[in-house]
Amino acid sequence: MAISMLSLPKPTILPSLRNPQRTPIFLPKCTSSPSTSLPEQTQQDHSPCISHGRRRLIEVAMGLLAFPLFSVSEANATRIEYYATVGEKLCDMNFAKSGLGFCDVLVGTGTQPPRGELINIHYTARFADGTVFDSSYKRGRPLTMRIGVGKVLPGLDQGIMGGGGVPPMLAGGKRKLMIPPLLAYGPEPAGCFSGDCNIPANATLLYDILYLGLYK
Repeated sequence: MAISMLSLPKPTILPSLRNPQRTPIFLPKCTSSPSTSLPEQTQQDHSPCISHGRRRLIEVAMGLLAFPLFSVSEANATRIEYYATVGEKLCDMNFAKSGLGFCDVLVGTGTQPPRGELINIHYTARFADGTVFDSSYKRGRPLTMRIGVGKVLPGLDQGIMGGGGVPPMLAGGKRKLMIPPLLAYGPEPAGCFSGDCNIPANATLLYDILYLGLYK
């Protein structure tokens, strides 16, 4: 399971999408070889027979051929959405007193996120040089998180729920955020494992946020 870098504690992640059930492929089994003592016509009446070993190889081969059909289609759709967020031009940032930069690429038409509720978002997260370090699009599912109660980065709470001069996002809206270190991970590196850290100290983070709405 991929780990999101959005939150200070680990955020709640939606369950992975399950592949639809595939109808099993059945091939005739061999129970015994036709007796050589039977008349020729009787032998011809037997159904076609495939040895167990050969039957198993054919099942495996057919399964491998059928497996990518769903996964490739889903991955292509996710990849298109992901690169669309990376390729969006930067808009003119407004800055709140907290230092948070924000601008709306698309103003939503739905409801704003209530404090303390679970919401769904898609996002792409980058460093100031444009390097992508995390994205819900690449995982193929939105992120579910609790907004406004300190469960995610302060810059995300303010940037999505609003406050301090920042208007709240509305469902269906897209917003870019420039989160300064004090509203992100601060002077300490984050996402560290065996001495390697995904987020350097004092990093300014850029987020492309799509607010999908309340978690249902």
